Amino acid sequence: MYKLILVDDESDVREGLLEEIPWEEHGFQVVDKAENGREAIDLIEKYLPDVVVTDIHMPFMNGLELSDWIKNKYPNTKIIILTGYDEFEYAQKAIKLQIDEYVLKPFSARELIDILLKVKQQLDEETADKENLQNLIQHYRKSLPVLRELFLSSLISRQVPSAEIREKSVSYGMNLAATAYMASVIRVDYRHLEYEAYNGDETSLTQGSLEVTEDRQLQLFAVLNIAEEMVQRYQWGKVFLHQDDVVMLAMLPDTQSDPSPQRTLEILEEIKQSVQKYLKLTVTIGVSSLIHSLEGVHQGYREAIQALDYRLMLGNNRVIWIDDVELRKDEYRQDALDYDEIKQQMLVRSIKLGTAQEVSDTVGSLFECLELEQLSVKDYQVYVLEILTSIMKVAKEFNVELEQIFGSNELPFAEIYKFNNLNEVKMWITVLSVKLMNTIFAGRQSSYNQLVESAKEYILLHYHESDISINKVCNHLHISTGYFSSIFKKEVKMTFVNYLMHHRMETAKVLLRSTDMKAFEIAEKVGFADPNYFSFCFRKKFGISPKEYRNNSDEGVAWGENRI
Repeated sequence: MYKLILVDDESDVREGLLEEIPWEEHGFQVVDKAENGREAIDLIEKYLPDVVVTDIHMPFMNGLELSDWIKNKYPNTKIIILTGYDEFEYAQKAIKLQIDEYVLKPFSARELIDILLKVKQQLDEETADKENLQNLIQHYRKSLPVLRELFLSSLISRQVPSAEIREKSVSYGMNLAATAYMASVIRVDYRHLEYEAYNGDETSLTQGSLEVTEDRQLQLFAVLNIAEEMVQRYQWGKVFLHQDDVVMLAMLPDTQSDPSPQRTLEILEEIKQSVQKYLKLTVTIGVSSLIHSLEGVHQGYREAIQALDYRLMLGNNRVIWIDDVELRKDEYRQDALDYDEIKQQMLVRSIKLGTAQEVSDTVGSLFECLELEQLSVKDYQVYVLEILTSIMKVAKEFNVELEQIFGSNELPFAEIYKFNNLNEVKMWITVLSVKLMNTIFAGRQSSYNQLVESAKEYILLHYHESDISINKVCNHLHISTGYFSSIFKKEVKMTFVNYLMHHRMETAKVLLRSTDMKAFEIAEKVGFADPNYFSFCFRKKFGISPKEYRNNSDEGVAWGENRI
């Protein structure tokens, strides 16, 4: 059963259509009806109908304006226009709006039913397409490149179990077998182009930054294209995007009994030169040492990122191999602490958005893997310092003074030497994190209250302006409409539009009771450009017209107030 909304300003037409058309018999449910476009918008937002049947001529917002809004907001909703023979100009506009169907007045019930059945057939076909298994299979096949890229990203982001590697390699049709592997990160040497785009105006800086971001994405894909072409030519591994970098996972062939990194470094050098030749860009490439299993590739990726850091000393536009710049350990220590990005994100998220229990559980998980007797003092101290650094970064982000969290403006790093055991350190970190969480929550709530009060003050000063809108308020407050709408509704228990209308109506009541102003003057006074629409809204809210309200107030204020 498809949902339908009927829009016509003539009540006898609406009721006649409801009685003469067996809607449900033909697969439609009339969920509601409206007498103008503005009312229809509220109903469409509420019911999300499949079809809207609307007349053209209506007050406040006509059928074409409503259709234009629907096409922009809900492009999948079907629209049937009711029009007369003398409205050919409107029909032309309807064609430009790509209206699904139109019915010429006067029309019979049979004619409208035929149109409805035609629209129903379109809806049935669209539904069938969405549910078609073959389409799902094709969609999966089209998604395979994305799934493969996500899988490769997971290999370098964390240690993936062997079983998961085997399962996904088979599912995604990827042969990742090799004698050894090397991870390389190809990073474009971006310059500060956004500041070059800045001409002294904040708006232009924002626009310039957006343009620079788009340019950088294009550059990144161009570099990816060159790297893919080179790797495919030599059959030397996989190339993919990860966190705004191009990553090459070199797979040294199984036939090499004694794998050497030299060929990988040569291919990377060729990629670097090709990028400079064809794209007029320079790239710096960080390269890991040899890794002998896919499970260890994530360590190789960290080495490649670490190698990239040396560009600050060695310069850009070069290939930097980690074995050239750092002493190499024979094996990775299995017991070494690793406060990686995932752990950091867990802690930061719990502090920003979690509860005290979630913070406690997260800190506990950071310490549960520690076995102090197997660690050097240096490993332990560095691990805790990294956790403290994360906490201070969050405090800085929310402008929280160190004294509020640590009880002093001094950096707390020396505190870790004062504890007797690991449990004491864990409890200390937990208390600091919960304290910061509560401070952020209190500040956020205060900010919400201040935001709403500022919005109310703006409405109080500008409600008489007919063009006041949520966009104007948000521009004044320098926030996005989506964020403002959710905060305002949560704090005030009504939407911005309803609050504005409520304030205007209450002000109109006061003016009707206390002044001799005409209704159209009051309408203009409270922000209505159209006196008729003011009367319509007043009657809709209070059940009587402005004139009736004034007369009732003159006869007995108490009676009028109670009725309203």
